[in-house]
Amino acid sequence: MNTESSTQNLLIQVTQVLENHASLLDAYSELEPLILNLLDAERMSIFQRRRQHQDLVARFKTGKSTVEIKVPISPLSVAGYVGLSQRPLVVADPYNEELLKSIHPRLRFNRKFDKDNNFKTNNILCVPIMNADVLMGVMQIINKKGENELEGFSQKDLELAHELTQILGNKFRYELGGTNGPLDFLVHTGSMSEKAVAELLESSDDMRTIVQRLISEFRIAEPVIGNALSIHYQVPFIGYLPDKYHPYQSESRLNESYLKRNYVAVIADAHDKPTVLMAEPNNASLLMEIESALGIDKYEIAVGLPNHILQYLGGGGGGGGAMGEMSDILDEIGTSNEELDDHVDEMSDDAPAIVRLVSRILHDAKRTNASDIHIDPEKSGPTRVRMRIDGVCRDINQVPASHHSAVIARIKIMANLNIAEKRIPQDGKLAFKASGQLVEVRVATIPTVAGEGVVMRILASGGAMPIEKMNLAENNLTRLESMIKKPHGILLVVGPTGSGKTTTLHAVLGYLNTPDKKIWTAEDPVEITQPGLQQVQVSPKIGFTFAQALRAFLRADPDIILIGEMRDKETAHAGIEASLTGHLVLSTLHTNSAPETITRLLDLGLDPVNFSDACVGILAQRLIRTICPNCKEQYEATPEEVAFIHRQYGDEYIHELNLPSPLMLTRGKGCEACGDTGYKGRTGVHELLGMTPELRSLIYKEESVSKMKDQAMNDGMRTLVQDAIYKVIKGDTDIAQVQIVSGAE
Repeated sequence: MNTESSTQNLLIQVTQVLENHASLLDAYSELEPLILNLLDAERMSIFQRRRQHQDLVARFKTGKSTVEIKVPISPLSVAGYVGLSQRPLVVADPYNEELLKSIHPRLRFNRKFDKDNNFKTNNILCVPIMNADVLMGVMQIINKKGENELEGFSQKDLELAHELTQILGNKFRYELGGTNGPLDFLVHTGSMSEKAVAELLESSDDMRTIVQRLISEFRIAEPVIGNALSIHYQVPFIGYLPDKYHPYQSESRLNESYLKRNYVAVIADAHDKPTVLMAEPNNASLLMEIESALGIDKYEIAVGLPNHILQYLGGGGGGGGAMGEMSDILDEIGTSNEELDDHVDEMSDDAPAIVRLVSRILHDAKRTNASDIHIDPEKSGPTRVRMRIDGVCRDINQVPASHHSAVIARIKIMANLNIAEKRIPQDGKLAFKASGQLVEVRVATIPTVAGEGVVMRILASGGAMPIEKMNLAENNLTRLESMIKKPHGILLVVGPTGSGKTTTLHAVLGYLNTPDKKIWTAEDPVEITQPGLQQVQVSPKIGFTFAQALRAFLRADPDIILIGEMRDKETAHAGIEASLTGHLVLSTLHTNSAPETITRLLDLGLDPVNFSDACVGILAQRLIRTICPNCKEQYEATPEEVAFIHRQYGDEYIHELNLPSPLMLTRGKGCEACGDTGYKGRTGVHELLGMTPELRSLIYKEESVSKMKDQAMNDGMRTLVQDAIYKVIKGDTDIAQVQIVSGAE
């Protein structure tokens, strides 16, 4: 048993050992026997908190190698629980599950370490290592020895362990480069004086007010403030990055007003990994409440500025205009089913909160460059609001189930649809203003077993894209330009919905749009506008179809005609007739590849001779994700990737790529700008079939698709997959995106 003087001597020795070594790992071999002697214990571990991760790491040197044990800061382990609660803990018997449950319902003891090392843990003393109210790590002492072995660790041991952790805390703070105050780093870098920081912190307890004053009065940028907080709290800083993070959807939804009051947001990245974002991440009691309500095992903790946190919650730190912010609106409409009775749905569609909620959803979609908004009802639980960004659907928010019908009714009113009709699908359009610009939205309602669902497509606005910006391969661009310079004929752009067909057609029209050409377009809806074009909106509801518009155009002396879609036999016939009477006709069709388009049109009943004479070319296309320019890196292709490229491009044509050895490909590491996905934006892959005498003879005979494809390949066509591989070699995308286009591995 240690006497008072020997205890003090050992504490002095601990301090000296820490001073004599640059890092804790170097000091550990000398430190361990001193601490075990002080506390009469058998084993110990010192877990350090990793700044960029929500876990604790204990490192041990065995010879020349270092062994690491990682535990998350969560109730799934004793050390993790102490790190989370920031309170010391004595466990008399870690094998007693009832005892562990009485401390925390999810507290567990991992017996694997005992089993692997042929060891038995009888009791544990675990103390958080703190400095300036910030968690630095955890010290875990195992198995009391000596005369008090049976009683386990005492109150005196706890006090002594606390004294040790204070010494270690000072060492950790020095080693990890931390600061004593949340804004000390601003003083260190010369952004502010010590006096100014002290006065600012004295003037207010509210972090939001402090941050606003730092920005407005001291002209300090938000990332600089965030970095100072990150260094102090020893957790990563996350700014407001709506393209990278979205609100995390969990089973037990935390109260919005509670989160807003405490400046806490639970967010997730593109891989749905949750992060608890806090203005004060050292608030252990608040973190324990959040952890308990979330009920999830793994999550990160990060520090955020209050205004950014409110923006993640749907509230805008920078002000969100008259429509209000999502959290305010959801708070206002409430989350209780009892607040609305069965007769209120139709009455409440014009309630201010519902109006603002729908406006907020539309504005958020435009701000994040979403292409579609999905309002998806659930049989039990809140309605999900999802948005498709860069071709990938993301959960954005939830609307209480009690207000689902009111939200749908509001959208229907905006789109001039029948709000009383809920049994059949309806189509319509609405428009709203964002940043002074009118944005048009196509609306489709679909009755489901859980209630009416709505899908809103945000239509492209603005002018045409230049044809050279379409990322066409050089061969395809040259061939396409020669096709569209012909005075008459028909050019088809084909692909599934959302593959960029309209954008391509308007790029072609932009190339052809000169003062000496008269161009008419019939579209549903008119998305892209160009000066010099006569653009017409068709309306099948009143009998004004594509075929009718086309016949009307022929009486209006056009040179070039664009027909939005050849969706039926009548339109296809009219298009062929127009091309044969001296007009250049452009149109779209929903088919998978260029050769398949020919058989589809012949199946519609078109005369093979007329079609083959009229057609100048067919361009099939898809959209694939492109590598983020901020984090792209080159790497040497693996043998499997080289084999995949050879297999998919074809040995017959592989020489066209002039592949170097070794082959260097590009990939995205993942960064803040792309939401750690490695992708940012999309580009087209193309398959351009040109009409030749040899191909015409096959169409006359109505030969198979495979024969037509072989002939088109001989004539210079390269498939969608081959074009995608060309774009991999070029550095625009990666193998994974090619696999999506090809469906091959």
